[in-house]
Amino acid sequence: MHSTPSRCQAMARPPAPGSVIVPDWHESAEGKEYLACILRKNRRRVFGLLERPVLPPPVAIDTASYKIFVSGKSGGGKTALVAKLAGLEVPVVHHETAGIQTTVVFWPAKLQASERVVMFRFEFWDCGESALKKFDHMLPACKEKTDAFLFLFSFTDRASFEDLPGQLARVAGDTPGVVRMVIGSKFDQYMHTDVPERDLTAFRQAWELPLLRVKSVPGRRLADGRTLDGWAGLADVAHVLNGLAEQLWHQDQLQ
Repeated sequence: MHSTPSRCQAMARPPAPGSVIVPDWHESAEGKEYLACILRKNRRRVFGLLERPVLPPPVAIDTASYKIFVSGKSGGGKTALVAKLAGLEVPVVHHETAGIQTTVVFWPAKLQASERVVMFRFEFWDCGESALKKFDHMLPACKEKTDAFLFLFSFTDRASFEDLPGQLARVAGDTPGVVRMVIGSKFDQYMHTDVPERDLTAFRQAWELPLLRVKSVPGRRLADGRTLDGWAGLADVAHVLNGLAEQLWHQDQLQ
């Protein structure tokens, strides 16, 4: 059974979903105006490390930037998750990530308390498991100045779920005050799940961490049958991006 977190690993309880960020704001007319700056002709725009969305001149908006390290067992869907969050094509065949891969995702969100809109800039760091094992400097580089750890498991791989306590201890055990979230991938294959609901409940109770689920099916296409539908893709991952924004903004207010 899962080991429980030690006192030094414990941190402040995460905020209740929807208490910091307005959850469905991205579906409102105002939200869609802001989201239009991360889309181009219904496609998601890809941003380099030094690029940022351009908003209309009258719109003044603060940007909150965060580094997020994605951790999990090889083949668990780390690269596919980041691709989905960025609106990129999800790789059909699994290839181990060589070295460190960084991906920038922008996400506008509205704060509950002040009704202010903030542009969240998430810089996702993904590193292949064999590279982490082979090169001692990889994990410290990924962890340096990290604001959040995303721990991934697959609903179709029991071992990836069993590996979570070890991942949490190994990767985040010495970094109190850093946001930690758990994401279950391949949730659309839940009929074939290796991780029953009772195990998720026990894990949640033991660790008191946010646990979100994502599907792994490719996103909807535009009329050309090839291009990913940017709006549909955002709707699929909004709960993850809002969840991250909520945890990170909340953590910032505590410091």
